[in-house]
Amino acid sequence: MMRRDMWTRRNVGAVATAALVALGVAACGSGGGSGDGDGTVDGEGKTLDVWIMQGTNPSADAFFDEVGTAFTEETGAELNVEFVEWADAHDRFVTSIAGNATPDVAETGTTWTPEFADAGALAPLDEYVAEAGLGDDLVEGLVEAGTYDEQLYGMPWYAGVRSLVYNTEIFEQAGVEPPTTWAEIESAAAAIKAKFPDKTAIAVPGDAEFTVYPWVWGAGGDVATLDGDTWTSGLDSPEAQEGLSFWTGLAADGYSSAGATTWRETDVLDAFAQGDVGMAIMGSWTPGAIVEANKDMDGKFAAVPIPGKDGGMSPSVLGGSHLSVFESAEDKDLAFAFVELMTTGEFATKWGEQAGYFPGQTSLLDETLKSTDPLVAPFAQQFVEGGASVPVSPNFGAVQAKLTTSTMMQSILSGSEDVPTASKKAAEEMTSLLNGGS
Repeated sequence: MMRRDMWTRRNVGAVATAALVALGVAACGSGGGSGDGDGTVDGEGKTLDVWIMQGTNPSADAFFDEVGTAFTEETGAELNVEFVEWADAHDRFVTSIAGNATPDVAETGTTWTPEFADAGALAPLDEYVAEAGLGDDLVEGLVEAGTYDEQLYGMPWYAGVRSLVYNTEIFEQAGVEPPTTWAEIESAAAAIKAKFPDKTAIAVPGDAEFTVYPWVWGAGGDVATLDGDTWTSGLDSPEAQEGLSFWTGLAADGYSSAGATTWRETDVLDAFAQGDVGMAIMGSWTPGAIVEANKDMDGKFAAVPIPGKDGGMSPSVLGGSHLSVFESAEDKDLAFAFVELMTTGEFATKWGEQAGYFPGQTSLLDETLKSTDPLVAPFAQQFVEGGASVPVSPNFGAVQAKLTTSTMMQSILSGSEDVPTASKKAAEEMTSLLNGGS
């Protein structure tokens, strides 16, 4: 079995051929396929039930009206889309799986797909992907996040990534350039604090898990590794502790804000939008929200990939969604026809443009990668060259529910524990949870 740590730290490349070869070929279409052997699907008289998360795309209603028309023209089947609130979705999935009342297809968050696959609720997609000729055109990080027990259960749909966003006016007035190393981050923060003592030079939030892991990876550490069937957290390794010490040390040196100890990513965004923050780790989907919150910020901020310790870039969590076919689907061929329609070509591009995310098909990223927009190009580079996955485990949701990483961060930022003590506790808890403990 491929060790998962080799994936969690690997850059997101342009192809996933090797990953899909490793997955192997699984039996598909066991639920009453409607394919006729020439790649078309006959869904006449059938209805496909789909769950989509609400709020990602503000134009989702009109988008799915268009998708439904195209789907019916292609297959003859009707499309029934139900929008589900993100906050309610996980519990609803768990309940529907227990009651055998799942939809045919659903959007599944990348950290949920392994959990639902482990429960036996999802159908493997390897054979469908191979037959569609898509194996070498999927974003590798999303493939890895959708892979469980060497089978693909989540078709890459869209994703975003976090990079370092900075206030260009503050940088100019402080006389600093965008940082390219950790030392340059620290020196830029010092210059900003000296020029603007009442502002937050760099936001170090205590309740924003995915802003922590880049520093662990950037120092050469791992969040967790899998050896055989056993997970071991690496948050207390010397490398991880070095990254954590750098990140939390920025706060200890007064470059962050005492209030940031309890900040979530939404709090970081709010403060940045008000012009009170010099630098912050923020998502590729946030520029529009910043300007929406404060129109005066338009044109006053830019981004760079998260700097590596001594140059290059630190990996950043690649987060997003898959489309998954449920085992309960009566016609899996029809279900995958919808999945393919949504995740490739015109509709994948349009969804990404409307929602502010990157598509999961690498060929669709070509134009994005050519962009010189200071709020597009750096995120695209981070996405393709420096994206990474959190541990692909059905139990990672338990780690998030327990707030293991945030508790560690808050203990360090509040001064109640030092990095070695807090990271050791977090590593022990994460290891226990990933292995099914409590």
